[in-house]
Amino acid sequence: MAYDGIAVAAVVKELNDKLCGGRISKIAQPEKDALMLTIKSTSGQYRLLLSADASLPLVYLCKENKPSPATAPAFCMLLRKYLSGARVMGISQPSLERIIRIELEHYDEMGDLKRKTLICEIMGKHSNVILIDENNRIVDAIKRVSAMVSSVREVLPGRDYFVAGAGKKSDPLNVAYEDFLKDAAKGKDAAGAVMDCYAGISPMMAAEIVRLSGIDERMDTATLDISPEDKKALYESFSGIMDRVRTKSFDPCIYYEGEEPKDFCAIDTGAYKQKSTYESMSELLEDYYSQKEALVRIRQRSTDLRHIVQTAIERNVKKLNLQEKQLADTEKREKLKLYGELLTAYAFQIEKGAKEYEALNYYDNTTVRISLDPDLTPMENAARYYEKYQKQKRTYEALSELVKTTGAELEHLNSVQLSLDIARREEDLKEIREELKDTGYIRKKSGEKKVKNTSKPLHYVTEDGFHIYVGKNNYQNDELSFKFAESGDWWFHAKKVPGSHVIVKSGNRELPDKVFEQAAALAAYYSTASDQDKAEVDYLKKKELKKPAGAAPGFVVYYTNYSCVVRPGINGLKEEK
Repeated sequence: MAYDGIAVAAVVKELNDKLCGGRISKIAQPEKDALMLTIKSTSGQYRLLLSADASLPLVYLCKENKPSPATAPAFCMLLRKYLSGARVMGISQPSLERIIRIELEHYDEMGDLKRKTLICEIMGKHSNVILIDENNRIVDAIKRVSAMVSSVREVLPGRDYFVAGAGKKSDPLNVAYEDFLKDAAKGKDAAGAVMDCYAGISPMMAAEIVRLSGIDERMDTATLDISPEDKKALYESFSGIMDRVRTKSFDPCIYYEGEEPKDFCAIDTGAYKQKSTYESMSELLEDYYSQKEALVRIRQRSTDLRHIVQTAIERNVKKLNLQEKQLADTEKREKLKLYGELLTAYAFQIEKGAKEYEALNYYDNTTVRISLDPDLTPMENAARYYEKYQKQKRTYEALSELVKTTGAELEHLNSVQLSLDIARREEDLKEIREELKDTGYIRKKSGEKKVKNTSKPLHYVTEDGFHIYVGKNNYQNDELSFKFAESGDWWFHAKKVPGSHVIVKSGNRELPDKVFEQAAALAAYYSTASDQDKAEVDYLKKKELKKPAGAAPGFVVYYTNYSCVVRPGINGLKEEK
């Protein structure tokens, strides 16, 4: 979700609660387009980040400090001149615009009390942080905008401050039913009309307003086309969200799809079932973007490994297809053997120079037509068929082993690919790289020492206090299944697909049915069947598990097991960090 007007409203509420009455003790500019204000108030000391970065403009309270350049930029020095020791008088948001106004009171060099306003405009590439005086004139900005850059608005010292395009959209906090969607453009769907008419509404929130109303999201909302009932339903849904903004009833949450943070919202609309809730909008923003950054960083770092694995998979798929095709060509070998046998039995009846012979198959009393080489005797033709049979038999035996070997290699590579998807930290990637070196997909350098692995399996705890462990790669799977797990512990794995080994530590206790379901759902979730509505999972006591000698990492066999069908997911489990 975009950092929309509703998210800004939640941040403004938090800033008012924590910063009002506080004083600015430190001003830094750690990045070209970002400020860090340290503010001491009665409730504690806070760091306020104001970022006007075009790709990610944000305002929130952050826990971690950011290093500052040795020489402060000019705008930072100007703020220190005017705002050092300034008192925060109030923080506001015009309508539901993505604008935050921080009202400040300070003493000038003559000892007179003055007021300044620090304005944060969160508007994508047009984002800015602007300082204005009590006369609404710009003192300076973190991004100066001249007439050569923008013909609509100059952001330069001495110019009057105004918001370009203000008033084009209506205030969503003050709209009557009679005026609702009055200016909706014909041809717009419901969500698009809500976005176009009202300030501060993101695409996700507009879609949620429509979804909650129960009307068809594709409906044209032109005044003449929408029915009074549908318009009323849409207005009630819209008003319900706006009432929560007016009353400051925020419940920030991050929505997840699997391990990946998919979206966030200041007001939970129930868009996703898997979510994490927060008391603070600032904590949410810090967590959301740090998790996103970590995922992006891991994906970037794993690019070379993914390329190696994908190339090997494609090569093995081609090889397996060719081997299976060649194996299919040997299916007629038994027929060749039969032809040789029948020709030997009926050789005395076959005329010299015959091109074919119809023989009675004494195994099933059917007639078989056999092609003959007229230049060869019946016994020579029989020998020729026996020779072809022996050749195809040898080919079949060799190809059967090759297909089995290639299939096992492909299964192993798919499991490595899954490990790359599960990886969360650089330590996880190091362990996968070691596995690829040990299995010959990455060449080892001469004298290279084995890297000590520090990656740990995923660890979950059930409400009943049972501990569940999930291997993030094949080495961890082997470690969990054959070194960590005890004979009475339970082992889970998605059936016939690559996936993590899941171990439930029983502690010599009987597992409740719910724990079996949770562990099975976890095993399905950390497998290639995670995107299916339902998946089959095998489970058994660890003592029934075997590992063949010389088998690839993560490969096991078992002959006695239970099975269940579950919906993949992390249900009611708490992850231990």
